[in-house]
Amino acid sequence: MATARPGWSRRAQYGLFFSFIAVIAGIVVGLVLLAVSIVAPKTFAGLRGVALDATAPITGALYEVTETVNGLSSGAGNYWDAARQNAQLRRDRDAMLRRMIEAKAILQENRQLKATLQLRERAEQTAAVGRIVGSSFNSSRRYAILSAGTSDGVRAGMPVRSADGLVGRVIDAGAIASRVLLVSDRANIVPARLLRDGIPVISQGRGDGTVDVRPLEVGRNPFRRGDIIITSGTGGLYPPLVPIARIVKLDDDGAVAIPLADPSTTSFAIVQPPFEPAAVAAETSPSTEER
Repeated sequence: MATARPGWSRRAQYGLFFSFIAVIAGIVVGLVLLAVSIVAPKTFAGLRGVALDATAPITGALYEVTETVNGLSSGAGNYWDAARQNAQLRRDRDAMLRRMIEAKAILQENRQLKATLQLRERAEQTAAVGRIVGSSFNSSRRYAILSAGTSDGVRAGMPVRSADGLVGRVIDAGAIASRVLLVSDRANIVPARLLRDGIPVISQGRGDGTVDVRPLEVGRNPFRRGDIIITSGTGGLYPPLVPIARIVKLDDDGAVAIPLADPSTTSFAIVQPPFEPAAVAAETSPSTEER
């Protein structure tokens, strides 16, 4: 089968013809310019200047377009690089904030542990030391879970305190954990007194995280905002001189106080044997021979 030639198409013939013409014209112009540059260098320099003037606007326009494209490309690259750097800076900031929070939590826990250990050294009797691993917030009953149980010597009825103050008393004890009735529970009544002047009072939980404080004697309201309530040791169970709460609000014949030992922020607590006033009096009173 014969192959098709350009002659069969008039359009192809015209295209081929004009291509030959353009090639021949380019060769002729090149030869003429070469001859002029050899024969008449000054004339060739003038022609070259005219060509330069004629092509200068086109060259300038092409240069502006190139610079614009390069600027857009560089600007886009800088924008994406800045966005990437900002995202990395935000990630670094978030990581630093997390490390700061962790460091503050560790520092606070170390302070509480140190204070608890110092309290244990000062306390005459300590049954166990444990960590408060949970507490109730929304319930009307106020409990805390302590990571110490009967295997550590904890028994129901033992008072629990932290370095900040009285936490409550143990009401249930398992082998490795125990449940503590907080001083803010309605069922927890603590004999107490004012630290400022020693007036005897009664502290009872309100079931909302606060404590209701009432004087034993009927009369004027003896409380002031900021007063500290401490245990009196009356009736046994709770040892004396343990901080309980701080007065924040006065009413007609009593006051509302906030417990100093907040189980939500307290990490460690100690469990003590029940306080026995008679035994303490017998130990502190002089013997017959000494008299």
